[in-house]
Amino acid sequence: MIRSYISVLSVLALSAILSTACGEKEQVVEQVIRPVRYVQVYTTGGDRVRSFSGIAKAGVEAKLSFKVPGTIESVRVKVGDKVRGGQVLISLDAKNYELQVQQAEAALSQARAQLQKADADYERVRSLYENNNASKSDLDAMRAAYESSEASEKAVGKNLELAKLQLSYTKLRAPSAGAIASVDVEVNENVSVGRPMVMMTSGSEIEVEVTIPEILISQIHAGDRVQIAFDALPGKSHSGVVSEVGVAAVGFATTYPATVKLTNAAPGIRSGMAAEVAFSFKTTSNKESIIVPSIAVGEDRNGRFVFVAQPANGDTAVVKKVEVTTGEIVSEGMEVFSGLIDGDLVVTAGVSKIIPGQKVKL
Repeated sequence: MIRSYISVLSVLALSAILSTACGEKEQVVEQVIRPVRYVQVYTTGGDRVRSFSGIAKAGVEAKLSFKVPGTIESVRVKVGDKVRGGQVLISLDAKNYELQVQQAEAALSQARAQLQKADADYERVRSLYENNNASKSDLDAMRAAYESSEASEKAVGKNLELAKLQLSYTKLRAPSAGAIASVDVEVNENVSVGRPMVMMTSGSEIEVEVTIPEILISQIHAGDRVQIAFDALPGKSHSGVVSEVGVAAVGFATTYPATVKLTNAAPGIRSGMAAEVAFSFKTTSNKESIIVPSIAVGEDRNGRFVFVAQPANGDTAVVKKVEVTTGEIVSEGMEVFSGLIDGDLVVTAGVSKIIPGQKVKL
């Protein structure tokens, strides 16, 4: 009897340990956030206008930097200043470069003196050779000495040109007329070659850069007319035209860049302003549908469905199962007539390994 009781207790204890271990294992599994790929979908068919956010910028933007290293001696402009072409914006301490110019000038004077002497010696030996008072070897030696001195004088002259050029690089000048957008340096700061010092904008044309979802990028072409609104100028609309359409996705996102030029830019529009660009999409189909990748559509006993990622915090989202009504398979994917709305994030990879309500990483 006692042995049976002990055996029962042992079995119960072992079961509790195994249950605890399994529970801990399940808890660990639940904490894993599975990464998924997704696509943002939009309705197609019929005439529709869609707006995408962008940032205004000047037609020409230049990040100016020094071609030589040094210490900042003076900063002669500030943000917002209008500048003319060739105007000095920032200066480096030029003492070292001035000394290099002086050294090169002294070396050039010495090289010219040596060349003058070699020329005189060559002329003297040539006269002696013509009167049979010098040998052919003496003449050849003097000619070689003269040519060597001539080459040295030219090399030293090039060094002087280089020293003067480097001295000129100690002053950062505006390449053309424009305005100063940013100044990223202070006096007495040591700077290296190529580090941006000043952002300068020029040109009267204003452009807006936007990103377009991959499902719509094929419907946008250079020359398309658009309408642009700026948050800083409420109630006003500006016309524009698409000037460039990107052919590669931006970063890891499924969006493509497009550039729009304003055709009637107002004086109040400045580089860096937030904008909304409205595109008009026209199709021959009168029936509206959403096209999703075929791989995103699953099927169970209740019918077809997709998983929609609802953003949570940062790059995480919660998965929701959505029943959909589908149509035909077209070149871009499968038609969906109901269940989805504009802007939904449809999961396209990892569908078989996720469940409704699961937290995933986009």
